[in-house]
Amino acid sequence: MATIPTFISKPLPSTLSVSKPRLSLHPAISPALSFNKPLSRTLLLHASPPPSSSQATHNKPSVSDTNKNEDKIHQIHTIEEFDVALKAAKNRLVVVEYNAKQRSVINGIGDEQDELEAELEGKRRVFYPKVAAISRSCGDVDFLLVMGDESEETRELLRREGITRVPHFTFYKGMEKLHEEEGVGPEMLAGDVLYYGDHHQGVVQLHSKQEAQELVAEHKAKDGKLIVLDVGLKHCGPCVKVYPTVVKLSRSMADIVVFARMNGDENESCMEFLRDMGVVEVPTFLFIKEGKICGRYVGSGKGELVGEILRYQGVM
Repeated sequence: MATIPTFISKPLPSTLSVSKPRLSLHPAISPALSFNKPLSRTLLLHASPPPSSSQATHNKPSVSDTNKNEDKIHQIHTIEEFDVALKAAKNRLVVVEYNAKQRSVINGIGDEQDELEAELEGKRRVFYPKVAAISRSCGDVDFLLVMGDESEETRELLRREGITRVPHFTFYKGMEKLHEEEGVGPEMLAGDVLYYGDHHQGVVQLHSKQEAQELVAEHKAKDGKLIVLDVGLKHCGPCVKVYPTVVKLSRSMADIVVFARMNGDENESCMEFLRDMGVVEVPTFLFIKEGKICGRYVGSGKGELVGEILRYQGVM
């Protein structure tokens, strides 16, 4: 039975050179990854001890004129509610939207700027139903809404979380801040939610070197399908960008290709896998067939990725 390390017993084909943005890993790939240019910061949320969960109340957003359909967005009114919601989510993805009715309250713009505030309100009315639609389609994700100008306590929450402009989206898991975006559109938001919270059945989520070895051995013995393994990092913009394409391809090519994903910085076992595979840049896609790596693609170009998959599947 072949194991992952033996796949590279002979030199691998040279990687495809592309001009797409990607992140580079330190050649030594130490347990703590280093980035050439970090795309977002990671920090642990230091919250005051939350009250018991029975004290938390999750109400529907006050945007009643835009919330015609049932959705999963819970509006947060106090710092205690916020802390309880993050703690209760455990390892579920939590997406927090920070917004406001009056831009001046958040961005320091004078109260006389009525036109700018009206523009912000108009964008909020248009965008909220789209966020609500995303929330209804993601059963494994908690969506929270914080209106920064609702009260002095919500203003204090925004100050504590370092939010200076709205709208602002922050992604948490296990009370850790994973990612944040300003000025994000619905399509980009949906892609972020997929990347950080997806449990889509079409993409096998790998959490260790052993799981990768078992997946390869299984398909070598069973059907010989091409395995496309997407190797990325938690804080990688290009990895997030290309992942919706991976999900779509996993649905359309399920009969002939197995899609899998691993974040190299999830744990030491995944890091060891990256070292064994010689991965120094992300995103990297490894193409594995009959227990051997037959090629790889480094980059986030959607068209190039599709072409490489067809190439190694033998279609081109």
